[in-house]
Amino acid sequence: MSRYLHGAMINCFVGALSLIRCPAIMSFPVLSQFASIKIAATENLSLLALALSAVFALAWYLWIICFRTPKGSPPGPFGLPIVGSLPFLDPELHTYFADLARRYGPVLKIMLGKKVCIVVSSPSAAREVLKDQDTTFANRDVPIAARIATYGGKDIGWNPYGPEWRMLRKICVLKMLSNATLDSVYGLRRREVRTMVKYLYEQAGSPVNVGEQMFLTILNVVTGMIWGGTLQGEARDMVAAEFRSLVSGIVALLGKPNVSDFFPGLARFDLQGVAKEMKVLAKQLDGIFETVIDQRVRMEEEGGGMRSSSNGKDFLAYLLKVKDEEDFNPPLTMAGLKALLMDMVTGGTDTSSNMVEFTMAEVMNKPHVLARVQQELDSVVGKEKVVEESHMGKLPYLQAVIKESLRLHPALPLLIPHCPSKDATIGGFTVPKGTRIFVNVWAIHHDPSLWENPSEFDPGRFLEEGTNKGAMDYGGKDFTYFPFGSGRRICAGIAMAERMLMYSLATLLHSFDWRLPEAEKMDLDERFSIVLKKRIPLKPIPTPRLSSPALYEE
Repeated sequence: MSRYLHGAMINCFVGALSLIRCPAIMSFPVLSQFASIKIAATENLSLLALALSAVFALAWYLWIICFRTPKGSPPGPFGLPIVGSLPFLDPELHTYFADLARRYGPVLKIMLGKKVCIVVSSPSAAREVLKDQDTTFANRDVPIAARIATYGGKDIGWNPYGPEWRMLRKICVLKMLSNATLDSVYGLRRREVRTMVKYLYEQAGSPVNVGEQMFLTILNVVTGMIWGGTLQGEARDMVAAEFRSLVSGIVALLGKPNVSDFFPGLARFDLQGVAKEMKVLAKQLDGIFETVIDQRVRMEEEGGGMRSSSNGKDFLAYLLKVKDEEDFNPPLTMAGLKALLMDMVTGGTDTSSNMVEFTMAEVMNKPHVLARVQQELDSVVGKEKVVEESHMGKLPYLQAVIKESLRLHPALPLLIPHCPSKDATIGGFTVPKGTRIFVNVWAIHHDPSLWENPSEFDPGRFLEEGTNKGAMDYGGKDFTYFPFGSGRRICAGIAMAERMLMYSLATLLHSFDWRLPEAEKMDLDERFSIVLKKRIPLKPIPTPRLSSPALYEE
């Protein structure tokens, strides 16, 4: 290693000398033109200084690489001095990291400024992070944008693993996302999905933005569960429209690489304006929460106790009750309460609407898949009725379609980055405390050694009885397929996401035939953010297929 460094320094020094061998100097006789040589030397002094600076900088960098790199560190690209691999980052991080994994292996190291990052791209390495050493890796490396959006990282997604996080997750899972609660609000889900169907029926023959309609539908379901009848009429519609804009902006900033995260010393300058933009969006979102909370408090004061909506006691009423309980340990603060609301609104809407859009696009791109889904729906439901959630257990092919769509397009392709609370190892490599860990679910789901024809949309692979793939679910126990993550940090809203995806897609594909406008081709390209999105929004044309117009009015 020292021989390599010595040779490299000699080559750099020879190269630097060649920079100052200009023709003007070499053409003058040494004795007769001494004055001219002196002038030429003066003019090249700055060039010499620059060349020597480059030599010393390169020597320092090589010394860092050769002698300061921790033993047992994973392989990976060297990058450049100071900035590491930041200049080479592809905006599509999930595919960029997958390409690096093919070159350096399933556990690789990449320097992004001062931040040490490890990318995990194999089932065995993912198991080490998410199961075998789950407690060690259960923390988060919170970026500045997330800290601003979540009241200082007080939500479930970014809160460090500990008593407060366990309290928040317990509240959320037991009181809003449990199967019992979800069963009790089926009427709400049905009403909002039927409202969407009615709108689509009125738009028959014209292109519609599927992602936008699904976002608004899911948002109305989520906010109905959170604060019930607190907002009505025009106020409710205005909040829905404002939420879509805010959520899209917040999610985009959360997925944007920020120089301030990679160079903490530069954070106060906010060179990219990420913090400034997020503060504006977070303030707007907080204003909506303040309005709803104030209105809910007044309703309770006037009504005497927890107010019930048409769907029962809503989640906000419960949170306000918990916040006032002095013996609740650790206590739920107003910041924690708002952070939970933020989680529900952003986490429950954007991801699910994107998944419906991707699945619709994949199904439309495969006419034989669409035909089989509709045949199954016609057999179970018939064209004289509308889809109900009670039909979902009888639609195995549609379930396989959704699983395959989540394999190809996992909602969070790199999950939310993990962060070890102490020095650890992955795949035999040393991982220092505080490292940012990316688990590339997308790469694992597209690994040809794990999946036959991995880029092909083939729902049949999840129908193979007696095989591992046929038995796969969303529980995160199989590390070849875990679209919602795994371990302690697995997505809290799996049950709700599964219900919304199945019911919404079944209804859309049962109620309408779908086609693209003339001369338009299906585009399935992805756009990376912290949440995976379809690059070009899907805007197909619906055609009613049920037996009676009255079925679209229910």
